Amino acid sequence: MSERTNDPIATTQPLPPVGTVPAPEPEGRARRFWSARRIPSALTAFVVLGAAGLLLYDVAAVRAGRPAMQWRKTLADELATRPLDDPWVLAGAAGAVVVGLWLIVLAVTPGLRDVLPMRRDTPGIRAGLDRHAAELALRDRAIEVSGVRSARVAVSRRAAKVRAEAHFREQEEVRGDLEAVLAEGIRQLGLDRPPRLELRLSRLGKG
Repeated sequence: MSERTNDPIATTQPLPPVGTVPAPEPEGRARRFWSARRIPSALTAFVVLGAAGLLLYDVAAVRAGRPAMQWRKTLADELATRPLDDPWVLAGAAGAVVVGLWLIVLAVTPGLRDVLPMRRDTPGIRAGLDRHAAELALRDRAIEVSGVRSARVAVSRRAAKVRAEAHFREQEEVRGDLEAVLAEGIRQLGLDRPPRLELRLSRLGKG
């Protein structure tokens, strides 16, 4: 005996064939890897901690009836007597601005420029490719092209700059083979944003 349901929300969907795995949905653009900034963070923390500890100790000593440290007296006198256009005041202000801007830049920029984000084909997994490894892979591909004697490669997030030197074959034929091989090599790197190819080919012995 069978029952029929009148639930309008109930729906049926075809199941995938046995042994197949549905392709994961793309998760959007991969973000750049951020540096931990350990050294600047540690230096800033130590400087702030040391200055705050010294000032707190001096304030506590004054509250306990002991005289203030000479450096704080001197600093207070200097700040009270020196005009704002004094060179030392201007130099200190400029130094503070430079340090502050440097810390802001460190805070808002990723920093790991040598790690190129790769495509996110698997949900929950992030991968990156070392920039020097990408340069080596493309250089090896360029050297394998018939007629290429040497090649230098520089890879950034936006461009893959290749300078090659040919020593036989027609230069246009070598250029065509190089462009095809390097374009395929860039595609196989699996980068999230494949860099554009910038190729400069010269004949051996010519500038």
